[in-house]
Amino acid sequence: MTDAVQTPHPTIAPRPGVLSIAPYVGGESKAPGANRVIKLSSNENPLGPSPRAIEAFKAAADKLPLYPDGGATGLRRTIAEVKGLDAGHIVCGAGSDELISLLCYAYAGPGDEVLYSQHGFLMYKISALAAGATPVSAPETNLTTDVDAMIAAMTERTRLVFIANPNNPTGTMLNRAKLERLADALPPKALLVLDGAYAEYVRDPDYEAGERLVEARDNVVMTRTFSKIYGLAALRLGWAYAPGHVADVLNRVRGPFNVNIPAAMAGEAAMRDVDYTDHCAVQNEVWRDWLAKKLGEAGAPCTVSNANFVLAEFGEQGPKCAPAADAFLKAGGLIVRRMEGYGLPAHLRITIGDEAACRAVADAVARFMAA
Repeated sequence: MTDAVQTPHPTIAPRPGVLSIAPYVGGESKAPGANRVIKLSSNENPLGPSPRAIEAFKAAADKLPLYPDGGATGLRRTIAEVKGLDAGHIVCGAGSDELISLLCYAYAGPGDEVLYSQHGFLMYKISALAAGATPVSAPETNLTTDVDAMIAAMTERTRLVFIANPNNPTGTMLNRAKLERLADALPPKALLVLDGAYAEYVRDPDYEAGERLVEARDNVVMTRTFSKIYGLAALRLGWAYAPGHVADVLNRVRGPFNVNIPAAMAGEAAMRDVDYTDHCAVQNEVWRDWLAKKLGEAGAPCTVSNANFVLAEFGEQGPKCAPAADAFLKAGGLIVRRMEGYGLPAHLRITIGDEAACRAVADAVARFMAA
């Protein structure tokens, strides 16, 4: 993203809504003056990708002069085989962000509404505005998507309903029964989009990412990513599982070569290495629960997270507020994520790192709160 700021042109203008977009800002990665830096601001996998995925990426080097398979056929077949899905209903993209944007471009425009929860992922609003649609947020209850509030916010203009499950940045989730209630309540022209970016981290037996709901209905879509537990954030790779009519539309509007060869090859290898993925999930659960307990004991309680981060509450003002805690952590080389952009100025989102990182965060927060 460029730092240049341009004044609007007097006659050449983008579609309505575009200039209302506040550009998405990723997690910081630098802590000036710190001897070491531990980045815990972007929910990346501290264990990195599967060694098999790394080897597959390296093996793609001699294929760089070639255009990729426009349908990502091998990757779709691999996902379908590992997940027990129909490859014909899978559409791959340059990260799930691209698929979210494509859904907005294809199904929402001026006069339409895109609905999401109060503290939902920022890309829902950005993608809605870029498509010329009106973003609408429904209030949450206890930092969790409120199904009744979502249903109350639906209108005949609603075209897309986005639910991140688990949600980023709160880490909270809805069970299958609540998702079914939402799907049942959709207006006739609306799609329910279940964003399962953190699905692989969930251990709750009552959880469903969305696959079976997609197969049982014609108004539900699920998106997933390789950026989190698979550790392939740099390659920008994601996929959607959708009813046939939606998959057809996404294939019409996506770029013809939107998944590059190194990403597809690494993604196939990562998807097949189920043991490695399970190992990452177990390690995350151990240190997520440990860190949440330690932060709570120090005076910074966390929501019950089902993802690879915790949302810790400090305060909005005063010596122990979230901005002061962020500054204290950053001075020690610990980079976390401030939450003003999500309407949570009293909170910090902290990615679950490896053991050393988690212990460093717990120690720093304890010292900050005790000072």
